[in-house]
Amino acid sequence: MSARPLPSSDPAAQGVDAAGVHAFLDALEAAPDIEPHSLMILRHGRLVASGWWGPYTAERPHLLYSLSKSFTATAAAIAAGEGLLRFDDPVISYFPEFEADITDPRSRAMLVRHVASMASGHEAETLPRALATDRADMVRGFLLIPPERDPGTVFAYNQPTTYSLAAIVQRVTGQPLTRYLRPRLLDPLGIGKAAWLRDRAGRELGFSGLHAATDAVARLGQLYLQDGVWEGERLLPEGWVAEATRPHIGNGDGTAEGALSDWQQGYGFQFWNSRHGYRGDGAYGQFCLVLPEHDAVIATTAATERMQELLNLVWRHLLPAFGPEPLPQRQDADRALRERMAGLTLAPSPGKPAPPERARDWSGAGFTPYGGVCAAQPKLTGAAVASGDGGWTLRLTEDGHHLDVPVGQAGWAVTDEPLPIAVSGGWADADTLAVDIQFLETPHRLSVTCSLPEGTFSAKWHTTPLHNPPLRAMRAPRHSA
Repeated sequence: MSARPLPSSDPAAQGVDAAGVHAFLDALEAAPDIEPHSLMILRHGRLVASGWWGPYTAERPHLLYSLSKSFTATAAAIAAGEGLLRFDDPVISYFPEFEADITDPRSRAMLVRHVASMASGHEAETLPRALATDRADMVRGFLLIPPERDPGTVFAYNQPTTYSLAAIVQRVTGQPLTRYLRPRLLDPLGIGKAAWLRDRAGRELGFSGLHAATDAVARLGQLYLQDGVWEGERLLPEGWVAEATRPHIGNGDGTAEGALSDWQQGYGFQFWNSRHGYRGDGAYGQFCLVLPEHDAVIATTAATERMQELLNLVWRHLLPAFGPEPLPQRQDADRALRERMAGLTLAPSPGKPAPPERARDWSGAGFTPYGGVCAAQPKLTGAAVASGDGGWTLRLTEDGHHLDVPVGQAGWAVTDEPLPIAVSGGWADADTLAVDIQFLETPHRLSVTCSLPEGTFSAKWHTTPLHNPPLRAMRAPRHSA
């Protein structure tokens, strides 16, 4: 099913000053450690600005990382509304096969609402310990780790809590999250393709791994802004939005610095409270910002470790752009903003075509990892350069699998097979090939440099993938709806 376009409007008609959006874009593009991929702004239910920095495009799914958690909570809400689960039930009650194994009283007292609010009683992340305890079933591994405190008394950002919530939903519905959500949320919202990573148990992860377009993020935010009602139909149980987005557990440290952190304003049911409104939040700048006081939603995808800085730029530039009333006609300003948003692009890496005088040396040249191992991808064991009728190709070998990428072309060379990637760069000089590979369904960019005299190559991630995937898996899964 293809997504229905969101209703759109000129910014001025919705009280949005185009100059503020320009100021945000200026600041975003000037920030050296923020690589923006997309931006959508909705005001009063109308899309007033949207753009994708090429080679990213509107229709491509993008790995949302922990913003996936907000979709998981939404699935749990719908299941609760259908009477399939209750937030005041013990977690262990949904896994009777573990009843004899789970003896710690705090683990047994843990309720669904505790795992939904990151308040399991554990004082720190348990993911590595849960996996080490039971690789085959993370729920069992998690429940076998005794909480240090009573459930509901302490916040700890903790992946297995969300995984357990997702596992409960998948158990009581008998379906993967994406299949369950398709007729109940995704189709009614007009969301197109969505795909979720699965673990070895076959469960969709819940805490991360959802790939969806920015449009899906914006629509989820607008649904929450509208109290769970879409086009006159209630999709979420009445009262859910208020319950999910209020702070269930404090997470501030009481310092002046903490008061300025958007990660210390309290936590709801898989939503963060922010200094302004609330948000779904994924690593490296995947945001669904819901601003009830401004009747606005802002959706972003990006690649940055400076997530607080990205939010600061939103608060500094976009919030003042939201006025209380429609602005006088500003057709020229609104048109200029539309044109800018339509022409956004990431600067390709510089590079020259293959040096003709060294073409014979480069064609067929092979390279081994600099220093004997590739720090970025330890299983990346070799690189080779070849020329043919279609131009030059860099072949990367990882764990016996090959990834061929086109090199030496001007701008971004985009291809969808075997992976959706865009490549830029080329020869820095006669002895050095340096290219950037953008994995277009993720936030991630890999820089590869080959030295002809040394016969070695190096690779470096600009932001490191969190799930340690092989290169061939740097795309949306193909199994989901």
